[in-house]
Amino acid sequence: QVPLVESGGGSVQAGGSLKLSCVASGFIDNSYCMGWFRQAPGKEREEVAGIDSGGSTNYADSVKGRFTISKDNAKKTLYLQMNSLKPEDTGMYYCAADRDFGGRCLFGYWGQGTQVTVSS
Repeated sequence: QVPLVESGGGSVQAGGSLKLSCVASGFIDNSYCMGWFRQAPGKEREEVAGIDSGGSTNYADSVKGRFTISKDNAKKTLYLQMNSLKPEDTGMYYCAADRDFGGRCLFGYWGQGTQVTVSS
């Protein structure tokens, strides 16, 4: 069973918006920290945003003020609202999670990714 399943990617023009969703399987619960990562062709994967089990969030400098991470514990769903999209936001977006032991999230569980393409 795939622990995390992303959806919501697509193609959009610069300045547009997309909302990504990530549904977690049964064993992932509210005690987990979760995050969104992205990887563009030829580039290393980077963390875009994270949220811990208590709801505290963090963002990469490149997306602050444009992206918002949130979660619905009842639906076991993680979201990433992306506004004012730029061509450099293009990439495969992955959802990740792990047990929250405090400190840095280890992100041991991953989804298969959803593609986001932003055209200029």
